[in-house]
Amino acid sequence: MDKAQKSKVAVVACENYDDEKVYAAVREGIGLLGGIGAFFGRDESILLKPNLLRKAEPSQAVTTHPAVFAAAARLLREEGFDKLLYGDSPGSIHAPSKVAEAAGIAAAAARYDVAEGDFSGGVTDGFPGGKAVKSFELCAAAAQADAILNLCKMKTHASMRLTGAVKNMYGCVFGFNKGAGHARYPDPNSFGKMLVDLNLLLKPRLSVMDGIVAMEGNGPGSGDPVPMKVLLFSADPVALDTVFCHMVNVDPATLPTNVYGEIYGLGFSDTDAIEIVDGSGVLSIEQMRSKYGYAAFRVNRGALKANIPGAKGRRPVIVKDRCVRCGACVTACPVEPKALAFDKAKGAVPQYDYNLCIRCYCCQEMCPEKAIRVKTPLPLALLDKVRLRR
Repeated sequence: MDKAQKSKVAVVACENYDDEKVYAAVREGIGLLGGIGAFFGRDESILLKPNLLRKAEPSQAVTTHPAVFAAAARLLREEGFDKLLYGDSPGSIHAPSKVAEAAGIAAAAARYDVAEGDFSGGVTDGFPGGKAVKSFELCAAAAQADAILNLCKMKTHASMRLTGAVKNMYGCVFGFNKGAGHARYPDPNSFGKMLVDLNLLLKPRLSVMDGIVAMEGNGPGSGDPVPMKVLLFSADPVALDTVFCHMVNVDPATLPTNVYGEIYGLGFSDTDAIEIVDGSGVLSIEQMRSKYGYAAFRVNRGALKANIPGAKGRRPVIVKDRCVRCGACVTACPVEPKALAFDKAKGAVPQYDYNLCIRCYCCQEMCPEKAIRVKTPLPLALLDKVRLRR
């Protein structure tokens, strides 16, 4: 990408999920980027791609809030866009339609006559231009749509530190191939390269990040809701994630998707190539932090993955008194043989074999009871506190 042409990121405050307030904020944010017509043609089929990680109520901040989805759909309808569909491929065993129903997205889609796309069937899409990956197994709707509106969620992520615009496109990968991808690309750098290639293939036209209530701590599925009261907008998913990093006191260079996103030409992570705007005009990074940031946001600021075998370094652990012995963690584990042993008949808590565990944290993502946390050894935890003070 040409750094002479800066990537614009719009930031708009939004106090809560009141439908009219969210709609006004979405219209303002997209307006600051040139309006919805600058990104989509009225004869195109447009896929609205929320984050639907697993079945969860909107208040849990696991998924994109239905008010944000509804605001985007309403704006498209009012501006004369007729060919709208939606969907995501969840990480859980539940059907996409069931997850969308639980998250309130299905009802919001019905309100604005947005059809459910085919996320239960897959197609192979070759990508000879990929730097790290030459083909993907995509959900049919993602492969067939003319354009994608990326409706991502502001959250922490145990494996990748943060999940935002770039990471949200992983929900376009079909079914079990998502789990297989974690096994094929087991470290954050290789996984980040794959995500960047996926974005280069899918080319989302516009990303809207729902940070009105974000998730901090044990994300992306078991963390704590935290009011950030903000929406972010950009045509550049890397620049959007970079601004998210600055907002929560994270060095953007510690996100593999930012690093490889810039190297591969997906977008900009260099702040000199990013223009931040809100209703008052252009903001510096410092002004944006002062106005919208939250420096104490709870996120791992240390090493993403220690290359230490066995029960050392950061690792997932089960909180026994929260575990309901459902086995979702075992099902989610992408390695063979499984890194968790589980005898459901005996009613025992699943047990990790950390020599098999690749620290992808799929088990932690999919646990519906917040019964898996990431344990950080004391020396690493102390280093994280030092980094936060900086």
